[in-house]
Amino acid sequence: MNEMNIVKRAKAPTPRFFKVLRTIGLVLAGVGGSIIAAPIELPLLLASLGGYMAVAGGVISAVSQVTVDDAREASEEEEI
Repeated sequence: MNEMNIVKRAKAPTPRFFKVLRTIGLVLAGVGGSIIAAPIELPLLLASLGGYMAVAGGVISAVSQVTVDDAREASEEEEI
């Protein structure tokens, strides 16, 4: 079984789908953060939605970042 620590996992190649998903998560977190930090008073529903968007975007980005492309990882280890 391939055991990796979190640093190696974060530095390992990420599949294309998860790169796109990571970008979507970052955008979602940014929009949610902007809604939370808005200088005007927003309705409670919108402010709550902004918080949920920020958390969901952060989770999506974090999970997508540590997803590893095992096929590429194995071929890079064989070259070494």
